[in-house]
Amino acid sequence: MLFGRGAEQAAIGRLLDEARGGRSGVLVLRGEPGIGKTALLEHAAAAAGPEFRVIRATGVEYEAELPFAGLTLLLAPGLDRLPALPGPQRRALEGAFGLAEESGPTGGRLLIGLATLGLLAELASEKPLLCLVDDAQWLDGSSAEALLLAARRLQAEGIVLLLAARDDEGVFPAAGLPELLLAGLDEAAAAELLAAPAGFGAPAGCADAPADGADGAGRVSPDVRRRVLAEARGNPLALTELPAALAAEPAGSAGSGRLPLTSRLQLAFHGRVSGLPAATQTLLLVAAAEEAGDLAAVLRAATALGAGPDALAPAEQAGLVRITGPEGAAVLAFRHPLVRAAILHRAPLRQRSAAHRALGEALEAGDRRTWHLALAATAPDAALADALERTAERAEARGGHGAASAAYERAARLTPDRDGATRRLVLAAEAATEEGRLEHAEALAERAGARTDDPFAHAMIAHVRATAHFWRGDHPAAYRLLLDACTPGIEASHAARMLFQAFHAAWYVGEEPVGAVLDRLADLRLPAGEPAAPLVRHLLAGTLPLLGRPAPPLPSARETAAEARRAGAVPSDLVQLCGATLILGRDDETYELAAGLATEARAKGAVGMLPTVQFFLAEAELFHGRHRDAEVTATEALALAEDTGQRQWVSQLASLLAYLAALRGDADSCAALVRRALAGAGPGGVPPAGEPWAQWALALLDLGQGRAADAADRLGPLTTGRHRHHVGATRAVPDLVEAAVRLGTPELAAEPYERFARWAAATGQPWAHALRLRCQALLGPDELAESGYLAALDLHRDSGRPFEQGRTALLYGEWLRRERRRTDARPHLRAALEAFDLLGARPWAERARTELTATGTPAPAGPAGGPLAVLTPQELQIVRLAAQGRSNRDIAAQLFLSPRTVGHHLYKAYPKLGVASRGELAGLL
Repeated sequence: MLFGRGAEQAAIGRLLDEARGGRSGVLVLRGEPGIGKTALLEHAAAAAGPEFRVIRATGVEYEAELPFAGLTLLLAPGLDRLPALPGPQRRALEGAFGLAEESGPTGGRLLIGLATLGLLAELASEKPLLCLVDDAQWLDGSSAEALLLAARRLQAEGIVLLLAARDDEGVFPAAGLPELLLAGLDEAAAAELLAAPAGFGAPAGCADAPADGADGAGRVSPDVRRRVLAEARGNPLALTELPAALAAEPAGSAGSGRLPLTSRLQLAFHGRVSGLPAATQTLLLVAAAEEAGDLAAVLRAATALGAGPDALAPAEQAGLVRITGPEGAAVLAFRHPLVRAAILHRAPLRQRSAAHRALGEALEAGDRRTWHLALAATAPDAALADALERTAERAEARGGHGAASAAYERAARLTPDRDGATRRLVLAAEAATEEGRLEHAEALAERAGARTDDPFAHAMIAHVRATAHFWRGDHPAAYRLLLDACTPGIEASHAARMLFQAFHAAWYVGEEPVGAVLDRLADLRLPAGEPAAPLVRHLLAGTLPLLGRPAPPLPSARETAAEARRAGAVPSDLVQLCGATLILGRDDETYELAAGLATEARAKGAVGMLPTVQFFLAEAELFHGRHRDAEVTATEALALAEDTGQRQWVSQLASLLAYLAALRGDADSCAALVRRALAGAGPGGVPPAGEPWAQWALALLDLGQGRAADAADRLGPLTTGRHRHHVGATRAVPDLVEAAVRLGTPELAAEPYERFARWAAATGQPWAHALRLRCQALLGPDELAESGYLAALDLHRDSGRPFEQGRTALLYGEWLRRERRRTDARPHLRAALEAFDLLGARPWAERARTELTATGTPAPAGPAGGPLAVLTPQELQIVRLAAQGRSNRDIAAQLFLSPRTVGHHLYKAYPKLGVASRGELAGLL
């Protein structure tokens, strides 16, 4: 029976009711140890009843980390459903759980999280599913990450996921998920619990005799009752455990009341353990050191230390442990994690080492055996260090970078030779970086750097530190580290990869650092057949013209990619090409390359690179006037970037979506997305990566709503400051020209326009020349304006960029109307209005409509974005795939959703479109 938890029970009840109706829900229960989180999970299981399938897992505090241990436990009942998953997702989970040959990467942690969602959905296909995870703060990192990623994507599967975790700051972060903080029971509920039969000492059924301070019936004496209520502060575990501890204290003693409550409870359990036979205490220490609750292993190890199976009975009778599960697979579980903690903390190091050694010898060969023997070791051991390194390699192959880092670090401690230990510390730092534990990675790198003078080792260490700085947003520090580390002694192929990353960091620092990296890349002497060689040439050819420097001809991205692949480049190596082609205006090549890489990434399950590729793809779609496509692409990519903590791409993608909102005239969405993009400046106030796009978005919103001065104030610094070489800053120059001319201060745009004109000439792209001509027409002289507009429109005609073509037509129509040539202005204003209406560019459509009305011709109201404008980006994405004849399961595999969620979105989309079935979609689209 639960006391005083009516509100919490009601919240869980609502989630269960929604799951019965097909909706999914998540709740994180937070609170201090003993506050009642486990009791609420048990209540949920009872309330779910036979209508639900229930699966469970519990995190266990352990000195090592075993990859996907918690997730394996949770999903074990559903492993027979693995064949139903799409191939990449199935292989990802099989690799993570060690069910397949570990011949290569599993597809990345994002794919494992998506596969987790897929398997949970399969388990919920016949009846609603209740997932209970206790002590989530102690899940291994890889399990926690996969589970949280799946949790954020639950929609319409009929799943309830309840996660119980401690409320310590920074423990088990679950950003974006609903949480419920459990407070202590109020005085009335606390008194009820204390008076209940199980309220004294141990749980109901415990054989403990009443302690001092209680009568023969186990009732608490008034004095002890008063102290318990005061010191427990409504904590249910304290209300059940403190009476015996307080009653055992000498009369008049202050006892341990000044200690934190958690420490008080540990002391209470410590006292109960100390009263047990010595053999039972030995067995409990072995059980506390064994992370999986494997009763057979515990009994074998304890017997080797002189504590036979009979030693277990006193611990069970004391209510400290219980045995669950079938014979042959029985599990030993502690009554509460604080019991386990108390046992481990009270044992001297010598005894803990003996317990780990006994466990290692009792287990079969494998990673668990290696870890226990490593935890028992008190001196360097080369063979054990080698075994731990192999454990780390297996963990990395399964995507368990946190486990790999811990194994490499422990292996370094056990390595007798200095160079070998340094190498393993570097490997530990690299794995910690992959895990996202940046501070720990830097600490490991610092330790490694202090142990060696080897230039290559220091280059590797600098690479780790630079990566940590980059992902924190400290681009200047990352740039300096990488450039300084590329000394002449570094192998050219490795230097190329470091310089690629240095270029990425320098891009956010300024033109001068970009030029410095390009100089280093130009000086490299890469061997024949090196995959990086064609990529270096392409980057130089695409970027040097932007800096006003001579460059070799830019080959097509297709040619460069083919050459690099023949030399052994992998898809992730080719991502840099997307940016290089975009820099020099080859947007069609960017689209082709990025679309192909995105398709390949989906097919192979390499979804970790999708946010990067999709950002470039969305840019290309936007520049081609395919605004809805760009919104769909960027929206999916933003969710993936948030799922994997790719802060840089969250910033970039949110600011790109802000630009699309500005284009539609949606000021509220634009402002919200800009806030999201610019949240969290890097160290030293370094702006987030999306700053240039965000400023362009706000300026476009200003310009569209007639605030030319505000637009110019934003665009001036953007096009002349340290980000002026960025894609968005370069292409924002025509907007600055228009704003400056409207203000009557064209000189504000003079220098940016000269740079833009040189860039347009270097691109050789007709659409770029069209924009240059439009700028010339605006800047004057007036007698040359018409020829400039007409030449620009002629170039626009086959460029496939309806938004820019519409803006040129609008500006020309406005100029003609000002020249009192109303009849000549009307066709151009109608063309602009039609383009803007179809694109859903409302501010620009209203401007064209106003101008057309001013010529004396009524302007008809037009569609705002076409018939599909009523759909959300995800609905549009699903509807398009459904119109191609794909099944819900196929669509789910493509978009990393569950089939039921796909069906839910189609059900919502049909009435919006006025259709009743899949068959009608093809004709509509």
